[in-house]
Amino acid sequence: MPTFVIHEHHAKSLHYDFRLELGGVLKSWAVPKLPPRFPGLKRLAIQVEDHPKSYATFQGEIKEGYGKGMVRIWDKGNYKLEEKSPKKIMFTLQGKRLKGKYALVKADFGVKPEKNWLLIKLKN
Repeated sequence: MPTFVIHEHHAKSLHYDFRLELGGVLKSWAVPKLPPRFPGLKRLAIQVEDHPKSYATFQGEIKEGYGKGMVRIWDKGNYKLEEKSPKKIMFTLQGKRLKGKYALVKADFGVKPEKNWLLIKLKN
């Protein structure tokens, strides 16, 4: 099964980097608030650059440049991909903190609407 990881990232501001292994890389989204743990909760998820799969185990300090700050693994595990289209990704997480069905849904709003998604906890 493919992996997922959520990094707690203390950069310019605290946020969470949500990463799904897809197509040989970690597709990545910056989530400004704690990822949703209860059905119906939604969080903005801003798509950022892909990361190599090896980044799934990274913890430590980024000393320079974009993303400078401390990074630690907040949650990790495997997931099952349920559905994938250009505007929606549905999956079931099997992590230590996050378990169950989730969706990333394209959200066409904001300054860069092409990058904005919603991370949603679904009913199981």
